[in-house]
Amino acid sequence: MDNEKRPKPEKIPTHVAIIMDGNGRWALARGLPRIAGHRAGTENLRRVLEGCGELGIKYLTLYAFSTENWGRPAEEVRGLMSILEDVIDSELEELHQEGVQLRHIGLLDQLEPRLREKVKYAVELTKNNDRLILNIAFNYGGRDEIVHAIRHMIRDGVKAEEVTDELVSRYLFTSGVPDPDLVIRTSGELRISNFLIWQAAYAEWYFTPVYWPDFDKDELRKAVEEYSTRERRYGLVSAQVS
Repeated sequence: MDNEKRPKPEKIPTHVAIIMDGNGRWALARGLPRIAGHRAGTENLRRVLEGCGELGIKYLTLYAFSTENWGRPAEEVRGLMSILEDVIDSELEELHQEGVQLRHIGLLDQLEPRLREKVKYAVELTKNNDRLILNIAFNYGGRDEIVHAIRHMIRDGVKAEEVTDELVSRYLFTSGVPDPDLVIRTSGELRISNFLIWQAAYAEWYFTPVYWPDFDKDELRKAVEEYSTRERRYGLVSAQVS
């Protein structure tokens, strides 16, 4: 049955975040270079975005490149930078027409000037769109984000007694975005890898052995269906929540 005709799960997460893992292993299993897996992973983005639209997910955050990924072989890093630029060049206009707002979370200072400007242009062009908010975590790390927030609070003269959860959240890269309800990690790995470590404190986690290039709309629906069965207690007991 087509996804659009199937009944939606009872509970739909407002914000889904995905650790897009397994590109390299997907490629190696097919006798291809790792970079081919990363390119296959970008081709999968369209299917996942369509799935979000069909399910009514309003915010999607994708972990594309971590602060630790700079330590990978130089050829692979160059390839990932090239892929990001290619995706902006080929997909930006269509995403804009479809009402997708692009946001970048992380730091841009390590990117080449041309790529940095393209990212800024994409964010500026789509800033008024609201059909789907798409956060791209590129050169992002959760610890780095918290350190960055603390430094800015100090520069702004924030006093110790003024620091609250809400204030810290306003200083994070995701300021103005609701915390993720559901975090998905593909490829079967069972760790959070420095991703949204503040924001995902009470998110539901879903781990799947499926490699990212094969994670399609049906796989997204499976994750949301599993999420729909969860009871989110936020430290309380079931009787209090119900």
